[in-house]
Amino acid sequence: MTLNESWTVMNSSSTELDSRRPNTHRRCCSFLFWSVITLSIVSVVATATVIILYLNKFPLPFFSKRGGVSAPSVISTNRDSGAVVSVSRGTEGEPISIFLDPSCPDLSESFLRWESLQSSLLRLLSNHNAADDWQDTGLVQKMGEELKTLTGHAHNLRLEADSLKTGQGVLEQQLDVLQAEQSRTLQALQQLHSGLSDALLSQQREPESQRRTNPDQQGGSRGTGPSPSDCTDLLSSGVSQDGVYSVFPTHDPNGFMVYCDMTTDGGGWTVIQRREDGSVNFFRDWAAYRDGFGKTTGEHWLEDVLPLRSGGGYELRIDMADFDNATAFALYEDFSVGRDCVNPEEEGYPLSLGGYSGSAGDSLLKHAGMRFTTRDRDQDQSENNCASYYQGAWWYRNCHTSNLNGQYLSGGHASYADGVEWSSWTGWQYSLRFTEMKIRPKKP
Repeated sequence: MTLNESWTVMNSSSTELDSRRPNTHRRCCSFLFWSVITLSIVSVVATATVIILYLNKFPLPFFSKRGGVSAPSVISTNRDSGAVVSVSRGTEGEPISIFLDPSCPDLSESFLRWESLQSSLLRLLSNHNAADDWQDTGLVQKMGEELKTLTGHAHNLRLEADSLKTGQGVLEQQLDVLQAEQSRTLQALQQLHSGLSDALLSQQREPESQRRTNPDQQGGSRGTGPSPSDCTDLLSSGVSQDGVYSVFPTHDPNGFMVYCDMTTDGGGWTVIQRREDGSVNFFRDWAAYRDGFGKTTGEHWLEDVLPLRSGGGYELRIDMADFDNATAFALYEDFSVGRDCVNPEEEGYPLSLGGYSGSAGDSLLKHAGMRFTTRDRDQDQSENNCASYYQGAWWYRNCHTSNLNGQYLSGGHASYADGVEWSSWTGWQYSLRFTEMKIRPKKP
């Protein structure tokens, strides 16, 4: 066979194979198609059969056998016919009666027991649910009760805290009362000590005082001249030494002892107040300042200083020194207390002064016109008693720029303005070491 013949035979075989392949494919597709059709028909028939059988056995209430809407069935007992139950479909159908076979056993008791059992189970289930709800409710109630208890405890704690605060306030008040009583006791002891010291010192110095005053007193009593009414009269009579002398003001012919400064600024000064060592308590009542206290040769407030001042116009000189031995003074050309008063004591011994000069600054001008205030007689313009507040006695206004009768403290102090103060010189927190107030008649 030649080559061309071989190629011809091969081409023919290929063509025959290609022609057979589509036929085989078409046969497969046809088989699948008819299989699906057959299964669909069988499914439809089976479904229809099931529906018909179901409807025949359980007809729908709204379709009658004729295809129309049927009347609702009526179920009733039919005791006359002996049936237990009769079922009728309106007026068209015959009633269907249900009878019990006489030989059938009586199951009513069993049904009753089952119903009772069912009721019991329902009750148990209900009780179980109620128990669960009760447990939840009980838990909530328990938590509520615990919350109420905690709230009650908190309220009790708050009441106890308030009670403690109240008790603390009462204790503080009682402590203040005790401190006040202690302060009064200390003051009484200091006054007693001062009185004893004054009496002892007077006994010790009586011979010297008699020696110093006898010549003057003898001169006055013998008619050689008028009795000295103050230290200026003694200076005029030739006395030039500082010391304690007797003077006889016109209002007190019996006389009393004073300390005379015969050297400072020309002399003739009658000392009415001195602070130098803190040995005498100056925080005293009205009667003490009216009658005088302390030692004439030491710390004192002159007895009868208030009557002494009212006889006429006086100069006032205040000498002072600090704890560094620095000195200063304040001089007032016009000084009096209770001037032009009908009853100076009842009117509070008001202060009059003017004409300042000196090196300490004017810390008394603010007090001009004020009445004298002590711890037991408040005559200042403050809502508090300045004498009690600043531990002194003075012509306070509201309250002071000077407090020469305050507590004797050692220089600088933490408390405010309650020492021996002269604010224009050392401020309000420095207590002076030495002060001396003295008066003499104004020069003509």
